[in-house]
Amino acid sequence: MRTMNRFAVIDTETTWDDAVMSIGVVVADSATFELLDKRYYILTPFKNHGGMYDYALYANNIRPDFEGSREIAISHMTEFLSGHNTGAIFAYNAAFDYRHLPEIAHFSWYDIMKLAAYRQHNRKIPAHADCCRTGRLKRGYGVESIFRLLSEDSGYRELHNALTDAEDELKIMRMLNHELCKYVKL
Repeated sequence: MRTMNRFAVIDTETTWDDAVMSIGVVVADSATFELLDKRYYILTPFKNHGGMYDYALYANNIRPDFEGSREIAISHMTEFLSGHNTGAIFAYNAAFDYRHLPEIAHFSWYDIMKLAAYRQHNRKIPAHADCCRTGRLKRGYGVESIFRLLSEDSGYRELHNALTDAEDELKIMRMLNHELCKYVKL
């Protein structure tokens, strides 16, 4: 991974038909993992197509920075990332978001889950946890479970809003406390 001062964490939420209805993006400092900037996009007409988490599109009075067509949202997001000189994108289960955002496949993508779900990379996974021979948890390695494990906050609930989820995924990276070079590119 080339040296960079900033990186992005992205999360998407999709409709029942697997179309992206919202995108959350946070930009963080590569040394401190502190959030520097963020953007939230709601895509029309997909937001009206229904999805498992469509109730969370405007949860907690979160308002999008842009609501409109996918083409314009992606253009705005690309400008936002470029404006921060961000060449690396991180996501939890990154293959999912990567597949849903082919327009930004030219960025370098990294998977947070590839460290969070493995005993050898996540010191909070207990010795009695049921793991594969590779060290990966057999179950319970979604964002909500891993966030609870790392933060020791059993009351944490994933909101399933793309922006707050991206923020929470950045927090997971901070709690894992690995340098960016530890993450493997997709």
